Amino acid sequence: MAKKVVASLQKGEGRTNTKCIKMVKSPKTGAYAFREEMVPNAQIKDFFDGKI
Repeated sequence: MAKKVVASLQKGEGRTNTKCIKMVKSPKTGAYAFREEMVPNAQIKDFFDGKI
């Protein structure tokens, strides 16, 4: 039954978003943190360029 659920997520609207993970450096401490966000496929480049 689980295979049917997973297979149904890969059709239609399930592929319109992508989980993007970006490493961002803190200006105060200099430490790195990870920023995770679900981004529409059309805006992936904007996410990595820092426009979102």
